Amino acid sequence: MKNGFRNFLFLFLVALGFLSCKPDIQVEPPIEEPDDNAAYGTPFQAVPATEDIVMYEVNLRAFTNTGDLQGVINKLDHLQSLHVNVIWLMPIHPIGTINSVNSPYCVKDHKAVSTEYGDLAKLRQLTDAAHARGMAVVLDWVANHTAWDHPWMSNTAWYTQDANGNVIMPPGTNWADVADLNFDNVEMRAAMIDAMKYWVLQANVDGFRCDYANGVPFDFWQQAIAALNALPGRDIILLAEGDRTDHFAAGFDMTFSWDYYTALKEVFAGQPAFTINAISSNEYLQVPSGKQKLRFTTNHDQSAWEAAPPALFGGIEGAEAATVAMTFMQGVPLIYTGQETGRTTTTPFFSNSPIDWNANTAMVNDYRAIYSIYADSDAARRGSINLYAANDAIIIERVLNGEHLLVVVNVRNAVVSVPMPAALINTAWTEAITGATEFIGSTMGMMPYGYKILRYAE
Repeated sequence: MKNGFRNFLFLFLVALGFLSCKPDIQVEPPIEEPDDNAAYGTPFQAVPATEDIVMYEVNLRAFTNTGDLQGVINKLDHLQSLHVNVIWLMPIHPIGTINSVNSPYCVKDHKAVSTEYGDLAKLRQLTDAAHARGMAVVLDWVANHTAWDHPWMSNTAWYTQDANGNVIMPPGTNWADVADLNFDNVEMRAAMIDAMKYWVLQANVDGFRCDYANGVPFDFWQQAIAALNALPGRDIILLAEGDRTDHFAAGFDMTFSWDYYTALKEVFAGQPAFTINAISSNEYLQVPSGKQKLRFTTNHDQSAWEAAPPALFGGIEGAEAATVAMTFMQGVPLIYTGQETGRTTTTPFFSNSPIDWNANTAMVNDYRAIYSIYADSDAARRGSINLYAANDAIIIERVLNGEHLLVVVNVRNAVVSVPMPAALINTAWTEAITGATEFIGSTMGMMPYGYKILRYAE
């Protein structure tokens, strides 16, 4: 019953004498009705610029023993110690039960939090706590498909159908647990955009990592992003899991850097180190000013279906060296759940498999040192980049406003002597981690999978 009608009825009954207006009569207070458009909290004012982002992907089923949002809240101090400023939560929604493989990407309700992880109140607590520590929160958004038992299934026109009128799974995939959405349907589009806005307004989240963005039409992303950016007082982070060049034109800030990831594995497997330079540069030929590539040595797919970083990069030391090369080369660095512990086995996300946070505290401390340097150095994040050629080491120089940062990474599991480029010979630097002085001669001796992060100011 609407409040206005309720009050009118009360006054009408008083006038007829059925009710008394004496002060001792207790009148029930008006009922507060929910309003999806009424924002919770205050928009976060410290969303980092795209080039300053350090992103951490949270697999809730692995991040803590409890496997829920409270577990993430409990470990926010750890993320802060890594200088993370954007937390990407894998899908938090209820999971479908028809044809289910228990994948979080099989979304049963786009406007709900799965009880496995918590509820809306707990998500609000998480965003509040993250914002208090200077960290933004983005949700993993599945736009291409839904679970077969999603409420939208009552509208079969909202889904792609075969010649016989049967709803189908996404074409060209083996994802039998999900149904493909029809983006020719304007009502479905409106409902999808409404659901995205709901989380920004109701949980104060700061953006989205958009799953399988290549499978969704350009004009939908353009429409959805325009609607999100129109929300007042918001600075929305938008990451496309895709590599289409039109994602940037649609309004995404970042796309995935698959070519760099593949090249990095090949270099650590024996290809000449300098071959990655052209791959990195070529990726950025298609990136407009102010936009970035998301760079990684693993993510939930790679760690679940391919292998853990130590298996891909020659062991724990190689995995750490690859992280250094990925972080300082260019782009936005991504850390995936537990990679800072050097976990050697795959990490599933269809089931719970908690990280052992005590397995390799030395490596965790190394990550803290690496990302402390990255966070403190404007040159590391925003500087012009010089890539030098060597067979056995990746050599990166970043320069900004007189600050020079030099990163040399041995990509071999052997002691190497790296010939140094002429521009660097006879220069003196400070080792960023230890503070020791490093004089560069014609060669630089490197321990197996060793790396050096050097700096000087003009």
